[in-house]
Amino acid sequence: MAEVRVGVDSLDRELMRLIAVRFGYMRAAARIKPERGHVRDEARKAQVIDNVREDARREALPEEELAAIWDRLVEASIAYEMVEWERLRS
Repeated sequence: MAEVRVGVDSLDRELMRLIAVRFGYMRAAARIKPERGHVRDEARKAQVIDNVREDARREALPEEELAAIWDRLVEASIAYEMVEWERLRS
């Protein structure tokens, strides 16, 4: 069990590193988008979550639970991008 926990902890650190990369893209998007209203893109959000559902099905993982996690991730990303958009223009 100790080896499993070490593996999970290591993977969690890698996931955090990847989330940091994702948020770097949100900073880039905040620089690029000319209007604050462009930050929230519901069609893009739906596409991202649909991709997660498809990936979950392919991997035989819990689709609804992962879609809910990604919904929260995307909402956190949008909130972060909004803050960055405002910061860059203040």
